[in-house]
Amino acid sequence: MNQEKRGVALVTGATSGIGEAYARRLAAEGYDLMLVARRGELLESLAQELAEKQGISVDTIVVDLASEDEIKKLASKVREMEPLSMLVNNAGFALRGKFAKSDIDRQVDMIMVHDVASVRLTHAALPGMIAAGRGAIINVASIVGLLAWPGGSKTYGGSKAFLVNFSDGLQQEVAGKGIKVQVLCPGFVRTAFHENMGEKMSSIPGFLWMRPEMVVDASLKALKRKKTIFVPGKRYRLIVFVSRLIPGSLMRVISKMVRKSTRK
Repeated sequence: MNQEKRGVALVTGATSGIGEAYARRLAAEGYDLMLVARRGELLESLAQELAEKQGISVDTIVVDLASEDEIKKLASKVREMEPLSMLVNNAGFALRGKFAKSDIDRQVDMIMVHDVASVRLTHAALPGMIAAGRGAIINVASIVGLLAWPGGSKTYGGSKAFLVNFSDGLQQEVAGKGIKVQVLCPGFVRTAFHENMGEKMSSIPGFLWMRPEMVVDASLKALKRKKTIFVPGKRYRLIVFVSRLIPGSLMRVISKMVRKSTRK
């Protein structure tokens, strides 16, 4: 049990994958938690486990971040509570298929979850952090947001690229105010994310996979070093570097090959 209290950390998409790994790690470090997700039973189960194991306070809020009304209600709650010590905008999902043939409402839902929710929650949390002279904001994006990658979900890549630019600009704005902003850009992480999309990932080499706990550990270490745009894993940092040297035509060929290998 960790007796050192760090303040309150809010984590969205907290019931699985990277979000759950953040929740567990921050609880172990002594943060009280506000956990946000759509699945109430899983949320309550995780909250009870962490509260009992770590001796912290855990609040839960069941929210559908694809609804702007629900995002606004959550943002209002954040403005009214004591200043957050950390905000982790992690919730997200992806879609398969061609944009022109897709359900446009689901595409817009993705933008709501990735971008609108992150922007509104950041806007709600920031004044309290500025007044307190401390705080951290982590926006979970993807390596796709850094690549000139023509394949995959166009809305997914575009929404993650927005988070990269938004976070980078925000860090410049709050420089000198005691606030750290990070945009986390992981590659392949062993979660249910790809399975939920219906993708077959067995063709992806094992060395490209990272565990959520590894990603979160690297993220928090980089946060202490004030790394704003952070790609966990040396192999992925190399991929980003090399991709910037590859002509667009070759990137399109590589993208097509990857799409073929992951189709079920």
